[in-house]
Amino acid sequence: MFFEERWFIISLVGFIFMDILILILIWLGAAIMVANIVLYIIFSFRMRDVISGGVKRDNVMLAVGLILIVFFLVGYIYVAIYADPSIVTAFILFFGSIFVSLAIALLNILINTSKQRSLEIAQILISVIDSRAPSLQGHSLHVKNLMTVFYKHLPRHLKGEFNEISLEYAALFHDIGKLELPIEILNNEGNLNEEEQEIMRSHPQIGVRLLRPIKSFDYISDWILFHHERVDGEGYYFKKADSIPFPSKMIAIIDAYSAITMGRVYSHPETYEKAIEIIKENAGTKYDQELVDIFVSIPKKEIEACTPNLENIKHNIK
Repeated sequence: MFFEERWFIISLVGFIFMDILILILIWLGAAIMVANIVLYIIFSFRMRDVISGGVKRDNVMLAVGLILIVFFLVGYIYVAIYADPSIVTAFILFFGSIFVSLAIALLNILINTSKQRSLEIAQILISVIDSRAPSLQGHSLHVKNLMTVFYKHLPRHLKGEFNEISLEYAALFHDIGKLELPIEILNNEGNLNEEEQEIMRSHPQIGVRLLRPIKSFDYISDWILFHHERVDGEGYYFKKADSIPFPSKMIAIIDAYSAITMGRVYSHPETYEKAIEIIKENAGTKYDQELVDIFVSIPKKEIEACTPNLENIKHNIK
């Protein structure tokens, strides 16, 4: 009798322990699925850039994926509350949530790698275009590097409004319209006459036209088109202050910094200090005051580290 009671108690404890373990595994799996939903939403948000965004099919697939993960979470909760799952079912659900986590992480790695490779290819192509004019060699890459650092130092609420990849592509392609400008104008060491100035002013429009076949680039076309606007309304298209896209204002500042420090056919390269002085002097007229304040607060070593190695660029385009 004693042994029967002892066996009964052991069995009861075993059943209770098993039930608790099953609930722990299922609820832990549900918690992981909640984390997966958050990670998936972040992943989906990062997909909305100039490379991944703008494709309706991809947006639909992302939405379906989110619905399925939420559906699975509801299933976990239902099983934990209303069903009588076995330990096998509990382990399947638990490891299923781990599998979803791994799948999201792998997708994120693959997408980021693909974007990085695409950006590297774009940088080489832009370097070929810049090589048409000696003073432009490395300029677009310089502006792109500066944009990366500029974005890093933006306040958090501004970072949330704009995608870093999209900003980098806009910076990299801001002068692509110069591909169709006469080489004589690009390499002119003197002052341009009125007709030549008009041709030079057309390069943002040309750039937008060249990029139009890439539908996802529609998102950044205005950023490129208006990168020569001034906040006082005296730019190429006379847009003023808040009517100028925020990224265009960013490009205007870093484009000027690059031109000043790398030089042009008509001017010698200036120091970091001189460039910052010029940009600060034009804050509120040419450049947005808030953005100038952010840019000049970036440590000098970070700004100077953006300068591309021209020898490497020349080697890559040979």
